[in-house]
Amino acid sequence: MSSGAEITSQEYIKHHLTNLSVGEGFMTVHIDTLGWSVFLGLVFIMLFRSVAKKASTGVPGKLQCAVEMIVEFVDDSVKSTFHGKNPVIAPLALTIFVWVLLMNAMDWVPVDLIPRIFELFGVHYMKAVPTTDPNMTFALALGVFVLIIYYSIKVKGIGGFIKELTTQPFGHWSLYPVNFILEMVTLLARPLSLALRLFGNLYAGELIFLLIATIGLFQLPVHFLWAAFHLLVIPLQAFIFMMLTILYLSLAHEDH
Repeated sequence: MSSGAEITSQEYIKHHLTNLSVGEGFMTVHIDTLGWSVFLGLVFIMLFRSVAKKASTGVPGKLQCAVEMIVEFVDDSVKSTFHGKNPVIAPLALTIFVWVLLMNAMDWVPVDLIPRIFELFGVHYMKAVPTTDPNMTFALALGVFVLIIYYSIKVKGIGGFIKELTTQPFGHWSLYPVNFILEMVTLLARPLSLALRLFGNLYAGELIFLLIATIGLFQLPVHFLWAAFHLLVIPLQAFIFMMLTILYLSLAHEDH
């Protein structure tokens, strides 16, 4: 905990949960969220590209083996869940899984390390975990939602998509308005649940790390215990986001 005698625990936590931002109101831009998400996206692209270029048919190295395991895992997940034909789904699922995993993994970095480094350069606010920012999780979910609408219309046509929203679950024409309301709630709940689930779990985890940092002398053993628990939480949340994306896009491709 930085300067424990100078600031209270509440001020410490509030400081660490404040984004580096510009602008006001709706036009506020969180620079740290954008910067770290782009940086981690580039890490993913460069790492996988490097492994692909150096891949050999002989005995693979540890990095190539790890990348191949991730690719096979995602490919098996897509084959078992997605029942349409679309060459975009597997690369999309791989991108979502690895990118979200890398953003979540920033939660393993000690909470004071990155802010302290940036303070040396005069930057007083720095949140290094993009998925603890609801703007990031809602942006990811909104991208998935756009794809759901796009493929629903592409596969079923506008008429088929509207028919799907109005004729289920009740078949009588007088209940079509009720069907439309129920189906719209279901449709809008998909991106909302995607965004809030990822944000809620990562934000809560980050908050607990900050609370642990305020307990002083005994923080290290507690920190490592919580970090060990996060070995499950961080990849699990990336996996859930990927699987729900695949499932929602599979439903969008159902044309019967």
